[in-house]
Amino acid sequence: MPTLLLRLVGPMQSWGIQSDYTHRDTMLEPSKSGVIGLICAALGKPRDESHPDNVGKPSLASLTRLRMGVRVDREGLMQKDWQTALDVLKADGKIPPYPKHPKFTVTSDRFYLADAAFLVGLQGDNMALLRQIQTALEHPHWMLCLGRKAFAPSEPVAIPDGLQDADLWTAITSYRPRLRPKRHRLDDERIRVMLEDETGDIVRRDQPLSFEKGNRQFTVRRLRVAYCDLSESKETT
Repeated sequence: MPTLLLRLVGPMQSWGIQSDYTHRDTMLEPSKSGVIGLICAALGKPRDESHPDNVGKPSLASLTRLRMGVRVDREGLMQKDWQTALDVLKADGKIPPYPKHPKFTVTSDRFYLADAAFLVGLQGDNMALLRQIQTALEHPHWMLCLGRKAFAPSEPVAIPDGLQDADLWTAITSYRPRLRPKRHRLDDERIRVMLEDETGDIVRRDQPLSFEKGNRQFTVRRLRVAYCDLSESKETT
């Protein structure tokens, strides 16, 4: 079963799945909703599935059926931004009187990963769909970002030889070279891999059902963690 490989490398990335209001979290590796959203941006796919511009584009359901794996070539360093917004709209839709309240602000904590590098694999039985995604990533319709609009990739997401005639595990562990070297010589030689697996013991609510504004919906998926050594490409759990 063929697999498409993507390269997600950048100075800052954020892959939150539990963000709410003034607290914006991030996982330690890309979420499936974030990766599918990136692909939708490359395709120029509107959020509303019934939008006329979605004619000829793959459905969200066909994209989420792809099995995803993530090889963590360099673990990100967790960082936090403390942000403020001035003159925000209140719940009643009114802006605070100005200049009577010139310093009315809302603060938020926003977490992100610094200096991370991920190799993402998407496995499916529809080669035409994977080719369509590859072409879109090479010539994206809209700007691509790594979880947030401000976080642009520092290298192309599309990999020239990214379409592999191999299963997910083989494709993701045989691809060389490592996207980034170890941060420190004493770091573990093994590389962490997160694999989508219906029997896995890790549960995450990041399988998108709808991206439509006001009707965003997600369901759970299961994953398992494994490790590989690029010098041998052998799995350990």
